[in-house]
Amino acid sequence: MITLDTSALLALGNASDPDHHGCLRTIRTTPAPHIVPAGILGEVGYLLETRLGLPALRAFLSDLDGGVFTLDCGENDLPRIGELVQRYSDLPLGFADAAVVACAERNDGLVLTLDLRDFSVVSGEGTITVASETT
Repeated sequence: MITLDTSALLALGNASDPDHHGCLRTIRTTPAPHIVPAGILGEVGYLLETRLGLPALRAFLSDLDGGVFTLDCGENDLPRIGELVQRYSDLPLGFADAAVVACAERNDGLVLTLDLRDFSVVSGEGTITVASETT
């Protein structure tokens, strides 16, 4: 089980991204579910559409609908997201990244991200582990 961050999803959606194959390898070698927090859907959708175009957005939506990724709504994560945003305001962590952390904390703690600057700081607490994209 692994929780995906926006950066990993963007790399997965772009075959010419230098991190595409490493992220794909991690997904293929990590048992499902491959979790997408609902808190990042707007960010992912916007970035896929504006950077890679509608075909990439449609492919992502198809993968969600087809069960390639598991959507985690995290209805009870808001208090934890608020704590994380406050605690890491100097990064700043922000809502989307905090949603990924809160989701991962409930789901075995493994996160696939390329944003090592922020997530490596949070992983220092020991509540999440950042997966290497070449795992």
